[in-house]
Amino acid sequence: MVTTQVSTICLGYLPINRMMDLLLTHGYFLYEDPKELQVMKPYPPLGILYICSHLRKKGLNAEVFDSTFSSRQQLWDVLKQSPPSVLGIYANLMTRPNVVEILGVAKALGWQTVVGGPEPGAYVDEYLGAGADVVVIGEGEVTLEELVPALQAHAGRNLQHIDGIAFKSPDGSVVRNKPREQIRDIDAQPWPARELIDMPRYVDVWRQHHGMGSVSLITARGCPYHCRWCSHEVFGKTHRRRKPISVADELEWLINRYQPQMAWMADDVFTIHHGWLFQYAAELKRRRLRLPFECISRADRLNSQVVETLVEMGCFRVWIGSESGSQRILDAMERGVTVEQVQTAVALCRSVGIQTGMFLMWGYEGEELSDIEATVEHVKRTDPDIFFTTVAYPIKGTPYFGDVADRVDAFQPWKESSDREFRIRNRHSRQFYKFADRLLRNEVELRHLQLKAEADEVRIAALRSGIAEARAGLKATHAEIEA
Repeated sequence: MVTTQVSTICLGYLPINRMMDLLLTHGYFLYEDPKELQVMKPYPPLGILYICSHLRKKGLNAEVFDSTFSSRQQLWDVLKQSPPSVLGIYANLMTRPNVVEILGVAKALGWQTVVGGPEPGAYVDEYLGAGADVVVIGEGEVTLEELVPALQAHAGRNLQHIDGIAFKSPDGSVVRNKPREQIRDIDAQPWPARELIDMPRYVDVWRQHHGMGSVSLITARGCPYHCRWCSHEVFGKTHRRRKPISVADELEWLINRYQPQMAWMADDVFTIHHGWLFQYAAELKRRRLRLPFECISRADRLNSQVVETLVEMGCFRVWIGSESGSQRILDAMERGVTVEQVQTAVALCRSVGIQTGMFLMWGYEGEELSDIEATVEHVKRTDPDIFFTTVAYPIKGTPYFGDVADRVDAFQPWKESSDREFRIRNRHSRQFYKFADRLLRNEVELRHLQLKAEADEVRIAALRSGIAEARAGLKATHAEIEA
């Protein structure tokens, strides 16, 4: 194994070890994100921390530059002051411009560069063209275990034997090796290397802004469902779950180490396997562990026994992807749930005191005014504690992208934009969806006011006026298409 001698450089919280084979980062800078600065609910980058702990267990010296609380200049200083080695960058659709900039700086300073995460596999040519020497496709642990020594020993000249990567051959053509087999026993993987980042700061930021310090953990990898707009680039449509005792061990360690007041169960769908959930709940009860937490579920994976188990474990909020109140649109999405199941799931959670959050999506292919009205009525009837809306955007590599690919336009250079900024020709205008949002929020607030014992007649009149204006706006912009 080849290692690089480096001087001790502060990475915001921890110094780099004197010997470094790989530096991992993720290109997300919290203090450059106005929306997230308002929310202030940061969580550590568990993906690269899992990779780091795996590589260290295998004898590689991997370090982490956690950009969350850092600045670009701090990262540039590390790259400049360290003898060049291998830089691995996690990329998603929100961090693409940052990652491209980091690639440029690192390459100019002589670093070998690797990108991975949920986006690069769909944009292999683009990332290689932007300065990546290698794109990792799928899970990164075992691939990087083989890749890093190969890059150090051969400077990228002998990579044909490494599964799960893409790179450029000497003649400039793109080589895509065969897919990497997924890790079968994820219980054998070490926990994320949280000790390499400023974990107390994450917990403290939550505590300062929300009164409750929070930690996050993952109990499973992957989602086996088939929603057409959802990316499965890293894990495919698999579902591999850790043993209940392993998760309980990690939770107990987190509680003892960081004294949090709550946790985020960061699985795609926490409640998929009911038998596992009941075993995990029993293990927590045996240990007398009960930390309040929130999680994501599908409506069809909630029933009375499940929600009663969740509340016994300490669950205070469940997030549900409702997406639409139109069954026609849900079926087009291949969500595999019904509007009635969502309404029943929310009612079940409410009956045991669990809050519900709901995700909604405007603008999916084929949506019309009647579908928007159905969604408004659905949210009013379901009455979640929180709901968020977005306008559907096609992520490259998903079936939804394939459905609309011939109508997708990018109005900014790839390096400066994201898939969120795609425009779909012949879809309703952005203004149309702003009216849809206004209609939904006014209707829901009106319903809440009308249920109060003492009605605020002035506010009710204002809401009714806003509702009328929103419906008029929807009708007026119904014929407008994406420009």
